[in-house]
Amino acid sequence: MRPHALLLTTALLLAACSSRPLPPDWQLQGKPALDAAIAMDLAGDGKGAQREFERGRALLARTGQPALVARAELMRCAARVASLDFTSCEGFERWRAEAPAPEQAYADYLAGAALDRARIALLPPAQQAVASAIAAKTPASVSAIEDAQSRLIAAALLFRAGLADPATLTLAADTASEQGWRRPLLAWLDVLAQRAERAGAADEAQRLRRRIALVMSSR
Repeated sequence: MRPHALLLTTALLLAACSSRPLPPDWQLQGKPALDAAIAMDLAGDGKGAQREFERGRALLARTGQPALVARAELMRCAARVASLDFTSCEGFERWRAEAPAPEQAYADYLAGAALDRARIALLPPAQQAVASAIAAKTPASVSAIEDAQSRLIAAALLFRAGLADPATLTLAADTASEQGWRRPLLAWLDVLAQRAERAGAADEAQRLRRRIALVMSSR
């Protein structure tokens, strides 16, 4: 071995010995799998999302910590709410008793519950104003919410409560469009199209239906 190569090998070995241990596989691979599952769900790839979610969930389950699995289930349900899918979050409910109070409050918020002030304070900051509006049964703006998915979740819950004004519906569709999120975009465009049809705005409804057809062709 050449002297410089020997010095390089020695340096690498010393660096390896002095470095911190790598995180376990469930940390290295679990979160990326869950992030991929959510990205695929928003993109409208249901099969891919299910596959990645199951992989991430299995990695978390290896720890024997139900709270981690509950959090993963809650993440998936939140992404579905962004697409106006309000089906029960059964995966979380299975482990609710093991989840911390903030996540229990968030699950109830996603389910459409009107929370009291103490539980609203446990929610992510981006959702607290909307949660307060839902509790008071008053409209609220979501335009100040910077994160796109959080904005869609807030808009969806206002819509579910019957408190979403036309500007909120349009902003939700625009947000999904900007992100290229196929699944929520289709859901929000359909809401806008139905609203236009009920109002007798035939031209606008047709324009929205053409957009829906375009998105549908993107598979």
